[in-house]
Formats: sequence, C-alpha cells, structure tokens
Amino acid sequence: MNWRSTFRAYYDIRLVWIFLMGCASGFPMVLIGSNFSGWLTDAGIARAQVGLIGSVATVYALNFLWAPMVDRVQIPWITARLGQRRGWIFSMQSMMLILVLLITQVNPSLGLWLPGLLALGIAICSATQDIAIDAYRIDQFSVRETQFLPPAAAVAIIGWWTGYSWPGYLAFSQADAVGWATVYWFMAGVLVLLMMATLAVTEPVTQRVELQRQAEERYRDYSGIVRWCLVTLVEPFAGFFRKNGVRVALLLMLFIFLFKVGEAFLGRMSIVFYKEVGFSNQQIAEYTKLFGWLITVLFTLLGSAFNTRFGVVRGLLLGGLAMAGSNLMFAVIASVGPLEWLLVLTLVVDNFTTAFSTVAFVSFLTALTGRAFSATQYALLASLGNLSRTTLAGLSGYTVDWLGSWERFFIVTALMVLPSLIMLYAVRDRFQAIADDA
Repeated sequence: MNWRSTFRAYYDIRLVWIFLMGCASGFPMVLIGSNFSGWLTDAGIARAQVGLIGSVATVYALNFLWAPMVDRVQIPWITARLGQRRGWIFSMQSMMLILVLLITQVNPSLGLWLPGLLALGIAICSATQDIAIDAYRIDQFSVRETQFLPPAAAVAIIGWWTGYSWPGYLAFSQADAVGWATVYWFMAGVLVLLMMATLAVTEPVTQRVELQRQAEERYRDYSGIVRWCLVTLVEPFAGFFRKNGVRVALLLMLFIFLFKVGEAFLGRMSIVFYKEVGFSNQQIAEYTKLFGWLITVLFTLLGSAFNTRFGVVRGLLLGGLAMAGSNLMFAVIASVGPLEWLLVLTLVVDNFTTAFSTVAFVSFLTALTGRAFSATQYALLASLGNLSRTTLAGLSGYTVDWLGSWERFFIVTALMVLPSLIMLYAVRDRFQAIADDA
C-alpha cells in the first residue's frame, strides 16, 4: 500500500460519523477531569483530595461488567427509533445533561461528597456511552475492511481530543472571568450540541443479531432466561479466550494494563502541576487545550499512516519510548519554572506520544474484537487499560507528596512505562502475528 492509498481511506463518509461520536466520547472527561481539577483547586481543595476524587473514573475500568447489556438490552421506545448503538448513546447523554445542570448549583468548598457523587454519576454515564461508541465504530466496518482500522482509530482519537480540548479551552479561558458555575452552564450547552450530533449520524448496518443467534446455538441445551444470560454474560468473554487462546489472551491483557500507567499518573496531576509551577488558567487554556488539540490532530494523522505502513507493534514501541521522554520533559519544567517555550516543546513531544501509541493501541484492540459482541469484548480490553489509569492514578497526589518534589514524580512516571515495553519487545513477533491474523 502506497501513501496515496493510505490517505484515500479518509474519504469514507463513515469516518465523519466516527469523528462526531469521538467528540461525544472525549467531552465528559472535561467535565470530571481537567475542569473538575481546576474547579476544586481554585476552591482551595488540597491536591491529594483532588487526585483522590478523580478516582470516580474507576468506573471506566469496570464498564465491561455491564457492557453485555449494551450489546443485548433494548431501551424501550428509544432503541426502536435510533437503533441499538445510538439509542444507548443518546440515553446516556440525556442523563449527563441533568447531572451537569446540577453541578452548576454546587459549591465544592462546602463539602466534597455532593460534587463527588455528581462526578461519579457523570463517569458512569460516560463509561456506558463509551461502550456504545466503541461498538458503533467497530460495527461500521466489516471484518474484511482491515484497511480502515488505523484511519478509524485516528479519526476517533481526533474526535476525542476535539471533544476534550475545545470545550476545555473554553472552560479555562473563561473561568477567571465568569466563574466555574457559569462554565458548567456552557458545558451543558456543548452537551446539547453533541446530542444533536447523535441524532444526525446513521446507525451501522451489521449482522450482529444473526451472529448472536448463532452463539445461542452453543447453549441450546438451556432454555429461556438461563440461555439469554449465558449468551449475554458468558459468551462474549468465552469467545475472546477461545479465539486467542488463554496464554495469549492473558499476555495481551497484562500488556494493556501496564502500558499507560505512567501517562495516567502524569495526566491526573497535570492541571495541579501547571497551577503550582506558575502557569495561569489562560496559559493552560491556550497551550494544553487549543495548541494541544492542533498538534494532536497532526500527529494522529501521521501516526495512522505510520501504523498502516509499518505495523502497530512498531507504533507501540515508538509511542512508549516517547511517553517516557515526555514525562522527563515535565521534570525539566518543574526544575526551571513556567517557561512558555519549554511547555510548547514538551506538549509537542507529549502529543506525539499520545498519537502514535493510541492509534496503534486502538487498532490492535479493534482487530481482536468480534462482531457478535463488539461492545462487550472491546470494553473488556479497554477496561484493563483504564484500570491502571483510574485506580492506581488515584494515588498520584499522594505520590507527589511522598516523593517530595515534582521532579522525582515525573522521573518515576517515566520509569513506569519500561516493564510494558520490555514485555512488548520480548514478544513482538507474536504480537505482530496476532495483528496480521486478526
């Protein structure tokens, strides 16, 4: 495949729908991620508590537990009109809108239990929405259209960062002037726009119902609700291990868990770090949101082409090494202070890392996902990556306090990526074979 053929795949209209759904997937992380950290920090909440309350995102690591419901349960009235995937997406967005409107009435300085509870509700809705959105992306292409895997992953990532960065830029650029309560009113308006996008995109046409019927034949000795439960709750996981073998499946799951743990620790504390080192809300908005979005889009497109031409294993290795390097550059900022040119250079490296590693990561997981239970199987794999990012990273604020300096913290997070890279290199031939055979 030449470079022209590589980029020709981006003309497919289905990638537009995937982009819009990517925007919807990224936006909730503004609500409970950077916005929440900025809101709590400006309210005088200690960084250890900021890091800990961010652990509500642990539900992203657990969403595989209820992913079978997204594959099999039809929401009354809504599913019949919007379809299985869009019906679940729209329903979760409606619930998030209600929770965001409630946040506008909360003062975090009076106590963290209510903000934490609302953030948890948004996280649950968002994690459920992600199940449906990932399945929506996978269902758009048949198993024979493997040439679309990196472009679809890239467009989804660009959409995610668009949904995360632009509203985040709006929030931080206006926070000092209008206050965080008004910012969350703006966020409610963004959510309404995303709901309109969900109504505008088309539902993918699949053979999911027929494939699930074939799966039910394996449990024909059972009847009624027992068979439904076995097909819904057991078959998606059993099918994954049956397809890949127990040893390879476990090896893959361990790699997924370890790969982005260092990046997760950095991400959880990034807003707190920017503020403590001396960057203003306006600088955070311009550089980490607006500029970060621009270079993420550029490197994601390049990362997609690289992974298509040279394979996802090389993409993962390159992205992992860059991940360690970008964390070390944050240590330099901690040492020398808030230099804008150094922040720009660091963000270039950091977003290069995100682009190359995430495109390869998503493409690889998609290739391993079956079409009968795409929501459940992809959620199982993605949840492992989220597990390290949400549970362990909840200790990030305490880790900074324990290490005693930001410099030591970023050096430690750089070292965290090494175990997964060593494992990936040791089994690179096997991993490449999985990607090629999938």
